Amino acid sequence: MAGLACAAYVLYLDRLVTSRFEGLRWTLPAHVYAAPMDLYAGLDLSQPQLEHELLRLSYHPVTDLEQPGTYRVLGNRMDVALRAVQFADGSRPATVLSVTFGPTGIQDLRDSAGREVPVTRLDPLLIGSLFPSDGVDRIVVTPAEVPPLLPAALKAVEDRSFDTNRGVDPTAILRALWVDLRSRRIEEGGSTLTQQLVKSYFLSNRQTLGRKVREAIMAVSLASHFSKADLMNAYINEIFLGQDGNRSIHGFGLASEFYFGKPLAELDLPQIATLVAIVRGPTYYDPRKHPQRTLARRNLVLQILAQQGVVEPQQAQVAQRQPLGVTIGASGAYYPAYLDLVRRTLQRDYPEKELTEAGLRVYTSLEPRVQELAEQSLDAQLRTLDKRHHRRDAKLEGAVVVTSPQSGDVLAIVGGRDVDFDGFNRALDAHRSIGSLVKPFIYLTAIETGRYNAATVIQDQPVSIKLANGRYWRPENFTRRTYGPVPVVRALAESLNLATVGVGMDVGLGKVSDTLLRFGLGQAPDQVPAMLLGAIDISPLQVAQLYNGLADGGFRTPLRAVRAVVSADGKPLEAFPVQVTQVAPSADVYEVESMMEEVMTHGTGLPALRILPPGLVTAGKSGTSSQDRDSWFAGFSGGDLAVVWMGYDHYQPTGLTGSEGALPVWAHLMASLGTPSLGMPAPEGVTQTWIDYMTGMGAQPGCAGAVPVQVALPAGTQVPPMPGCGTGTTAGTLLDRAGQWLHRLVH
Repeated sequence: MAGLACAAYVLYLDRLVTSRFEGLRWTLPAHVYAAPMDLYAGLDLSQPQLEHELLRLSYHPVTDLEQPGTYRVLGNRMDVALRAVQFADGSRPATVLSVTFGPTGIQDLRDSAGREVPVTRLDPLLIGSLFPSDGVDRIVVTPAEVPPLLPAALKAVEDRSFDTNRGVDPTAILRALWVDLRSRRIEEGGSTLTQQLVKSYFLSNRQTLGRKVREAIMAVSLASHFSKADLMNAYINEIFLGQDGNRSIHGFGLASEFYFGKPLAELDLPQIATLVAIVRGPTYYDPRKHPQRTLARRNLVLQILAQQGVVEPQQAQVAQRQPLGVTIGASGAYYPAYLDLVRRTLQRDYPEKELTEAGLRVYTSLEPRVQELAEQSLDAQLRTLDKRHHRRDAKLEGAVVVTSPQSGDVLAIVGGRDVDFDGFNRALDAHRSIGSLVKPFIYLTAIETGRYNAATVIQDQPVSIKLANGRYWRPENFTRRTYGPVPVVRALAESLNLATVGVGMDVGLGKVSDTLLRFGLGQAPDQVPAMLLGAIDISPLQVAQLYNGLADGGFRTPLRAVRAVVSADGKPLEAFPVQVTQVAPSADVYEVESMMEEVMTHGTGLPALRILPPGLVTAGKSGTSSQDRDSWFAGFSGGDLAVVWMGYDHYQPTGLTGSEGALPVWAHLMASLGTPSLGMPAPEGVTQTWIDYMTGMGAQPGCAGAVPVQVALPAGTQVPPMPGCGTGTTAGTLLDRAGQWLHRLVH
């Protein structure tokens, strides 16, 4: 009776393992890729910068281009052996590209035959995966993508009788026991590759006699029903090889990317030996946490390969002298804040199971170079402020969003000072009071009425507004002073609260709210007077959406992180095209942009001039919330827009205005991007006019006693000339004015 029960149990396991293995389909997380860099003649990219991008993609320098994934430098020329890659809109075979550099960047591109190449793309960087809740992540490789050395090494080290055994190897178990007893540590394992595969794919990690018996039966069953080639391919794609936070690394395809940042086919002897070494214990032999331990194990693997005749002894000796060569971080890069936005975008159209199991390829707008610069700019300012404003009870935080206004592409997202932390994403989820960032929209609303322009004189005077609860709201300027009659351009540039509130109340809270909604605010703000000073809690990403419309001349383009989704077999599933809606007259927005340029040259953005390249024209606005809890700066050039927020998570006062905290981050970032100046031609119905910044009266350059600024005004606008113009100006007058501007820098 017992024998019959055993036979039935064996038959049950045989059918179970056979049916599951025959229909073996791994759950494949969606793999997410950054935007590939375009290369073309005339691109402002130096040779060191291109080399940096290639190293980011784990290309390595060589003297001879032996295989894809390598490059060589020959004077002012760089030859690159590009890998075969899959883009969202097609594929590229492996090819050789020669790049010649001149004094201003790339001068010439040619293929291996010497033909001119108009434009080509680098590989899209793998930036992460959308894996299921169990954390399993892998990249499935076909036998053709596996270097022959890998299965040979696995058999030599892990299962020498793999080609002949029937799933288990009693001799290997006894030999391993003898070796381990002699060395007094685990040097060899007795499990065959088939047993390891069974344990990984079918069973738990519980070390019990019953589980070991079940493992052996299932291994024998697998070996009797499937070919050795099938079992080896399954093993290479299934085995556990490491942990990355809550993501578990399965298979040699992903392990190659995770540890070395390159496809499995490009690994050399010491790198393959390292992965084989890790098989014995991915935690114990973690090359990043335990490099010396892993190095010793790798060298033992190389010694075994030489002893078994897999490689020549001289090859093994040379390989043993090589460093581990693992990347400092995970493969390529991992940007949890950006991946957070990608996941939220896709969850609107794809069920969770399809995102985490169908092997989708997701192509995004992230530009790794921009992301890196954004992270560095924020980190540098936070470190500086840590030294200056050290607090034991809290750590100053920050967030950065960078976009391309014309396309709506989100180029970079920094969700906090710990860029590798997959947790609270301040760029998306920190809803903070935006302070004076709201003011450009108030003045745009005023300009749209036809009653205001940059030269219109408004009153900066005390305000007292009775609220619904019977109390009075009495705002103040940052300086606690009033400035009397001032032109609109000065009120915006110097962020004068009282003048702005007067204009906002005149045009109406409802109209200001409508303007914000048109530009992409998610929901209508509470229509209370404090709204006019930025009592609106939104995220940095939402601020970027609002300012994108200003930077793009009154056209709202929904921000997008995802450009395209492709199925596992390469079929396009969905594209995310640019969607543009005009939400304000271009002429009116142009007038506001013109005033925002004066923010940078005469107002709260003036400190950025010490950081930005000479001649770079930008527009922007600072913001500081009540009691200095939030420090903001949002601004744009001719090609890029960036929003920076700084503050404490628990709303403690920072003691920082927008100009003191966020502005330096923004300025250093824009300076490093190599971004173009603002330079759009004035739309029809707008003329550039010189006025006096202090009074709003007409004043050409050279007008005595004036601070001439050029602003955009509706065509035909009559501006009374400033009395006394034409007598010339003195250096002393200009220096006096400059001193006044600096003294009046506000939030």
